Parts: sequence; structure tokens; C-alpha cells
Amino acid sequence: MWTALWAVYIIWGSTYLAIAVAGETIPPLLAVSTRFVFAGLIMAAVVSGRGATMRVSRRAFASCALVGCLLPGANAVLFFAEQRVPIGVASLLIASVPLLVVVLRLLGRERLPATVLAGVGVGFVGVAILAQPSSGASVGGILLCILSAIMWAVGSVASSRLPMPSDPFTATAWEMLVGGVLMLPAGIATAGSFTPSAWSLVAWLYLVTFGSVVGYTAYVWLLDNAPLGTVATYAYVNPVVAIALGAIVLHESLTWTIGIGAALVLACVAIVVRRETELARDVQPAPVAESG
Repeated sequence: MWTALWAVYIIWGSTYLAIAVAGETIPPLLAVSTRFVFAGLIMAAVVSGRGATMRVSRRAFASCALVGCLLPGANAVLFFAEQRVPIGVASLLIASVPLLVVVLRLLGRERLPATVLAGVGVGFVGVAILAQPSSGASVGGILLCILSAIMWAVGSVASSRLPMPSDPFTATAWEMLVGGVLMLPAGIATAGSFTPSAWSLVAWLYLVTFGSVVGYTAYVWLLDNAPLGTVATYAYVNPVVAIALGAIVLHESLTWTIGIGAALVLACVAIVVRRETELARDVQPAPVAESG
């Protein structure tokens, strides 16, 4: 269990660095579209290897297509954002996804505990602190991160309410394939002439194999074999890994503004996730792909 948990912690936390490195010399749309096409093909092979099937109903395929536009699409937006935002700040803004999910549930007229609502309110104060140009990020980059987080939250809520394939691996394979294929023409059209560096290619390959396949497989295994509250800790451990890698590898500076914003966001995400887990201890959550 701990091997799988640490795999999710480190792999999904490190995808922010991999996105930044891959995007240095590979056009963002081309990088993200080919990433999900190849990852989707590998996941389809995993489905076949497990003796399952890629055949789904039309309604389930339509649901996968919609979620595939939102989740991989959010990752495409993040590729552009990380060209303008330090990866530590980007990871913290994306960490607000659980808070945005609560907002969407409120819009759906769900009644939620006061503890959750208070956590969301304070958490967004932390987001507001992070969304300051003093954090080393441009206004455009911050807005792209917030858009990516909103798309991820909408996709996550949709995946829990739409008729999805019963096998989470099949669902993920179709989501990756549809999202990647839809973005591929635009990725090719906007690529132009480029020469990828060796490090960018290594980062892209890491995103395909470890980020999308190994990390997700470990996550799905954890959902079946570990307490939900333990699994959910990835939501606030991943940003810590991303911040550390940004400081060590990219020499990103850590300011008091980032520290205060990070403390508020991560603490409130932890409170919301823990409280929601207590309320739905026996409910199996819908699978989600990694945010990075």
C-alpha cells in the first residue's frame, strides 16, 4: 500500500516539473495531445491485458468523450500556464480543485456541513494570496491555472454523475484517447518548426509512462485496497513535492506570500477532504486522473 501511495505522491507531484521541462522546446498543444494519445493506447493495452474490454455503450462513450475534453483539456491549459507561472504556484492553484468541487456541488443545491463551507471560504483566501503578481507569476498565467483548475473540477464532478464504463481503466483509456485525438490536429497545426531537446523528450516520455499510466494504475489500486482518507492525502502532498522540485531543480524562489497562501490552501483542502471522507466513508469515489 505504501509503495503505491508514495508512487502517487512523487509521480503526480513531479508531473508539474515534467510539464515545465517538456514545454521548454515542444509546442504545448502537440506535447499534451500526443501524450494522451500514447497514454490512452497504453491504457487500452492494459485493459486488454487484464481481460477486460474496450467496448462500451454509446452513452458511456459520450460521457468519456465529454470528460476527456475537460480533463486532458485542463492539462493542455496547464502546459501554457506553466510557461508563465512557477510550478510551485501552479501546483498550489491546482490544489484548489477539491474546493472548486464543493462550489459546484453547492450550485447543484447540495447541503454541505458548515466545516466544509468554512474550509472552502478560507481556502479561497489562500488562492487569492497566491494569485498575486508578487508570487513570480504573470496575471495571464495565473488566470490559465485557475481555468485549468475549474475545468478539472467540472470534469471530476461530471465523471461522478454521468453514465461511465464500469471498469475505471476502460473509462480512463477512452478519456485519454478522445481528449488526445481531439487536440492533435490543433497541436500539429500550431507546432511549426521546432527542435526538441533531449530533456524535453525525456520529460514527455515520463509524462506518458509514469505520469499517466503508472501513477493512475497505482491510484486505482489504492482505491480498492486502502482507506479513502489515506488515498485522498495525495491532493495536498503533490503540491509539496512540486514546490520542492521547483526550488531544487528550477531554482524557484519561495516567498512569504507563497508560504502563507500555500499554508491556507493545503490546510483547508486537508480539512475539506477529511470531512468529506468521514461523511462518505463507505462510498467509492469516481476515478480521476492526475492533475498534472
